[in-house]
This record gives sequence, structure tokens and C-alpha cells, in this order.
Amino acid sequence: MKLDILAFGAHPDDVELGCGATIAKEIRLGKTVGIVDLTRGELGTRGTAEIRDEEAAAAAKILGVEVRENLCFADGFFVNDKEHQLEVIKMIRKYKPEIVICNSIDDRHIDHGKGSKLVSDACFLSGLKKIETSLDGKNQDAWRPKYVYHYIQWKNIEPDFVVNVTGYIDVKIEAIKAYSSQFFDPNSKEPETPITSKNFFDSLDYRAKDLGRLIGVEHAEGFTVERLLGVNELGNLV
Repeated sequence: MKLDILAFGAHPDDVELGCGATIAKEIRLGKTVGIVDLTRGELGTRGTAEIRDEEAAAAAKILGVEVRENLCFADGFFVNDKEHQLEVIKMIRKYKPEIVICNSIDDRHIDHGKGSKLVSDACFLSGLKKIETSLDGKNQDAWRPKYVYHYIQWKNIEPDFVVNVTGYIDVKIEAIKAYSSQFFDPNSKEPETPITSKNFFDSLDYRAKDLGRLIGVEHAEGFTVERLLGVNELGNLV
């Protein structure tokens, strides 16, 4: 199955938090989108890996993605080496996306930066014909995505561009709420974490509103890039 966009997250919920509204919008515009989680989030303070599996499936359904896979790398301990790169390459070659979206290049959680670099490196290596991979007994063709974008997570990194997601923030919030074990719940008896506060949950909306304000729309999501952006004409800018 060829996809237009393949979004990677170090943990289930990373994609929803970082670019859920953008994905929802692209799907409504007719694009095909898939999600690949690198780990099951088994080291998370709240819940279990099995609960996260169920939550991730529910969130994917809310967003409307075509497919969601999990590579089951070790949460907290995966590294950017040949073994892990090849597994990511297999996903890229399997779905042949034009666009790959992945974790923030620098963030509070160490897996986010590691995941970002791992996926970015794999996108380049996936285009090299002499790197041979196979999936389900079939040899895969080389494939390199045209664009690699990084969503913004905990840290308020200055975006290189923002996407107008007005009208789609509610879908994002609904998908994030599918991870009920992870976020704000005044009745929860589990330990508090940086992402379980009401302030964090509220920030999902007010950050999007602030980025939207800067381009004159209601809501926006920000992204960074590793290569120079270009437009065909000045009128393509919002």
C-alpha cells in the first residue's frame, strides 16, 4: 500500500500530540496517511503497554489513518544503529510515502531526539539501492521520501513553518483523549507526571491558538526542517 504521508512517533501518542490536527486535515483533503510507533511506551509511568496498544488503535480510528504499526523497539533504550535503521527502512519502503513526519529534533524526553534522528537517517538510507531489505519474503525496492518534517513537542522550538489547522483541533483533542491512561484525569489515583496536569492538556489548544495568531488564523501546528524550504511562487504563502 502506497501512502502519501507516513508519521513516526517514538511512543504511541507522540504523533497525535505533535501533529494530530495536521494529519486529520490532510486526510480530509484526500491524502492517505499511516502511523508507525517505534515503541509501545512500556516505560510510561501510567498504564501498561497493553493499554497503550488499545488507546493507539482507538486514536488511529478517530484520526482516520489507513494503517498503524508498532516496531516494538525498547522504550528508552533503542538506539540509532544499523539494526534499528533497517527496520525503519522496511516501513518506508513498504508504504513509499512522499512525506515523512517524525519527532522533534530536540526535546525533554530522550527518545524524541533519538527517534527523530533515527527516522531522518533511515529516510536517506532507504533511497540507497545497495541497501537490501525484504519484508514478508519479498525484496523491497529503494524509496526516499521527498520531504521530512519534524513536529514540535514539549519544548517551544521556533517552527520553520506552520500549518493552518483551523477546524481540526477538536479531532486532535479527541484522538489525544483516547489515551485516557496518560493525560489529565482528576479522579486518577496514579502518580502525577509532567503530561498529566491540566495545564499541559490546556496547552494543546493555547499553543495551537498562539501559532495560529501569528499567521492570522484560529489554530496552527508548527514544524521544523533539516533542509531549505522553497516555494514555486510568492502567492503560495499563507
